[in-house]
Order: sequence, then C-alpha cells, then structure tokens
Amino acid sequence: MRAVQITSLDGPEKVELLDVPEPAGDGKVLIRVRAAGVSFPELLQSRGQYQMKPELPFTPGSEVAGEVISAPEGSEFSAGDRVAALPLLGGFAEIVAADEQYVFPLPDSVSFEAGASVIFNYGTAYFALIERGHLQAGESVLVQGAAGGIGTASIQVAKAFGASRVVAVTSTDEKGAIAVAAGADEYVLADGFKDAVGGKVDIVVDPVGGDRFTDSLRCLAETGRLLVIGFTGGSIPEVKVNRLLLNNISAIGVGWGAYALSKPGHVRTEWDALAPHLASGALNPVISTVHPLENATEALLELDQRRALGKVLLQP
Repeated sequence: MRAVQITSLDGPEKVELLDVPEPAGDGKVLIRVRAAGVSFPELLQSRGQYQMKPELPFTPGSEVAGEVISAPEGSEFSAGDRVAALPLLGGFAEIVAADEQYVFPLPDSVSFEAGASVIFNYGTAYFALIERGHLQAGESVLVQGAAGGIGTASIQVAKAFGASRVVAVTSTDEKGAIAVAAGADEYVLADGFKDAVGGKVDIVVDPVGGDRFTDSLRCLAETGRLLVIGFTGGSIPEVKVNRLLLNNISAIGVGWGAYALSKPGHVRTEWDALAPHLASGALNPVISTVHPLENATEALLELDQRRALGKVLLQP
C-alpha cells in the first residue's frame, strides 16, 4: 500500500510517499482510510520535536475516517462500517490499524472529510468547555484564534451546548467571516478586542496566549473562566493572581491529550456526546484544503506557514 513516511528529521519538505506493507490486524480494527487529518503533531514529528518519537522510518497520521476492513472477534464493528478513529500513528496511508477503544461509529450523514476533522479539535473543545469550563446554558463565550481548528470547533461546541452568545476574536476580517460562518454571533479584531467586545463574558477559550492573555482576563464577568489551551501567539503569559482573587475568576488548564488518552473509554464518552450534534449538522467542521497523499509536504507546510483556514486533510 502507499503511505507517507518520515524517513529523516529534516522537516515536512523531506517526507516521502512510499510503498510499504499493509498493517496486520493483531487484535486491532483495520480501516481503509478515506480521509486523514493533518495536525501539528505530524508537523513536529517531521522535525523530531514531538514527545512521541517513533523509530525511523515511520508513517505519521493520528486522526482518520474510513471503512472497517476487519475487526477482532466480538467487536462492535464489522466490515463495511463507517468509522472515525484515532490510530495515533499510521494514518497517512491507504490502510491503518487502530485500537478499538479509539474507533468510533460515524453517522451516515457525516462525510469522511468531516469525520477525520472531529476527534482532536472537537474533543479538545468539548473537554475545555464542558468538562473543564462547565459551560451552562445561557452563558456567553469569547473565542480567541477563532478561525483556526480549535477556534471553529469551540464556536460550534459552545453553541450546540447552549451558549447564548459567542464572540470570535480574529486577526483579520477574512478570518472573522470564517468564524461567523462557523456559527459565531459576531467577531471583533484582535487589536483592541477588549473594548470592542461590548460587555463581560462568562468563558474565554484561549489557544493563543501571548499578549492577549491579560485583556482576556479583563473580559471575564464575575466567576468567569479562562480556558488555557495553547500558545500559538508564541509566548507563554504570566498571571498576576491578584486579578483572579479580586474578580473571583479562574484560569483553567486544558490538556486534552494527556488526560483523555490516559483514561480508557474517555474519548469514546466524548465522541458519544458529540455524535448527535454531528448527525444534526450543529457540529460541521470547517475544511481548509484536501490534498492527495503525494502532496503531504504541501499539507504540512500549510500548517507550518499558518495558511490553514480550517482543517487540512489528506486523501488516499
């Protein structure tokens, strides 16, 4: 079968499309890949900068959707079933093997492209807003970096689970339009966003960090929560904790992968909570581009150069 392989640690320009043996079942679910999500872990792996460092050469690709080829005896899955899966490695290929606990039934109404765009971004957004942020119906949410994968997922999860108002913060009007198309009620530009928001919010979703952090805290209403997801802005901000004390607000860490993957069955619980909203269309992943396997370098560079406006995918 064809698979994208990392054969050196010289970056995305050096990944190769090669013929490799098909994976053996060995108690796993074999899946014919119809779409594979491209995420920052794969970009970092191409440079040896990710915590997971498989022996070279290896096939990256942690998030896929496709059709079951075979499953272990007694499995809930059978040949032909439409699924999304989190193989963690091996997804940039025509066939991948995944542990059954990380294989999820894909509603018939959801495309393979959308299915390969859910687990990382929407799992993180659900964990942030519902499990860590305890979003309540009627609350308001501000989303930083709102045109990115985590941003658009957070907009849609917030609305699907009852937020009354979602304000997007973006760096350009073009990205603001993407955020509104994803479901935000309105957008404001990052420059001067605190004054443009027009009132306090209950939750801030922050995958950006950097110099926006302090003004994000200032946007919070009493008992508000700022959800710390990442630092795409480059710098890791420091918190003057008197701000938390005086306003009775919270800064909450959101580390989805380390938490969810260490607890058997947890990702499936999140998937089951998201699936009805996927089937209804309330959760509708924003797709940036879909590349064939032979264009894996371009797909990775799209992330590296911050050109992605939504999820980047590979298609065997």
